Amino acid sequence: MKAKDRGFTLIALLVIIGVLAILAAMLLPALAAAKKKAQRINCVNNLKQCGLAFKIWAGDQTANYPMGVSVDKGGTKEFITGADTFRHFLVMSNELSTPKILVCPADIERTAAEQFRRLSNKNVSYFVGLDAADEFPQRFLDGDRNITGESEPENGILKLVPGQRVSWTAAIHGNLGNVGLADGSVMQYSDQGLREALRQSGEATNNWRIALPLF
Repeated sequence: MKAKDRGFTLIALLVIIGVLAILAAMLLPALAAAKKKAQRINCVNNLKQCGLAFKIWAGDQTANYPMGVSVDKGGTKEFITGADTFRHFLVMSNELSTPKILVCPADIERTAAEQFRRLSNKNVSYFVGLDAADEFPQRFLDGDRNITGESEPENGILKLVPGQRVSWTAAIHGNLGNVGLADGSVMQYSDQGLREALRQSGEATNNWRIALPLF
């Protein structure tokens, strides 16, 4: 009788393990998808806060973003030809409040800085649109750094040309990405949506420049 009881217990245990394995196989993809969705939402919130910081900063500078204001007046105009993307955020430290919002939660290659005085490109997940301006509300102000175009970035500056290929790498949100526009909104784009947004961002014959936070 004892041997029979032990056999029944072993079979029951194996059944339970099998059921748990099936449940795990069913639930894990759903949990992973939920995590990715939460990361995208948090990324959108980060970019909205960054966009608001740009707006507040520009309100004190005759509607100009840091990229259009000289260093001697508190801006970053002299840095728009280089790869030090973090400087465009650094001058807005008062408006941003914390450097932690500069890192997308899905960006495993970046870590948040504890203090602004330690900020570098390693602590930034987002590009900066160097040609963003209030008079062009659909221009790219900032967005996920895993954006690519037909040409390679030169010294951290990527030129986006309406009508040419532009897409996302799979590094952060797969083949999707978030972009903050000059009107303060944040949009999530597929590759096709990104190209359409670029086409509608302003004068079609112009090139838009974005500063990528390269190491």
